[in-house]
Amino acid sequence: MIRINAMGEPCPLPVVKTLRALQSLGGAGSVETLVDNETAVQNLRRLAESKGCSIEVETISDAEYRVTITAAEGAELPKEETIACTAPAAQKKTVVVISADHMGEGNEELGRALLKAFLFALTQETLPAAILLYNAGAAVTCEGSASLEDLQALQSQGVEILTCGTCLNYYGLTEKLRVGEVTNMYVIAEKQLQADCIIRP
Repeated sequence: MIRINAMGEPCPLPVVKTLRALQSLGGAGSVETLVDNETAVQNLRRLAESKGCSIEVETISDAEYRVTITAAEGAELPKEETIACTAPAAQKKTVVVISADHMGEGNEELGRALLKAFLFALTQETLPAAILLYNAGAAVTCEGSASLEDLQALQSQGVEILTCGTCLNYYGLTEKLRVGEVTNMYVIAEKQLQADCIIRP
């Protein structure tokens, strides 16, 4: 295991340092890289996936991620000049806020179908930094929700899924949470204050 601290370093340094470490392994092994932004995580993910390496991402805090890339014996690693990445400065922090189990006013059955379609659409577009769920929106992350698969896909790509604990308790859903983490109103407020853009479907 080789460990790299790339906190605060701009693109492409985290990718280049990780690549050099993978090359130095000379075979099977793992490289653990600490980075401080989602763009660096996605760049490392592209590096791993393009070369058939496995990757694990652990969110330590809002500005700290541990990315572990594991190379199998015989993995082909690219030269540095073939690595392309996106600069973190170009990324805006978007937060999606869901406060109901349906989207829009009118027919609720239609609204639930629209919300499911909206969350699926997010998996196909530029990813938000976080999805915050409270009040009746808490049900969307719980057992029986039609959107669990899409939310799990978003979470696997680094999107934070945070559901209000008070709301889960109020609706008797605490034991039925199936994706994301339990949070509180302080964090919900903080995430919105720090966002560049807030979307309320």
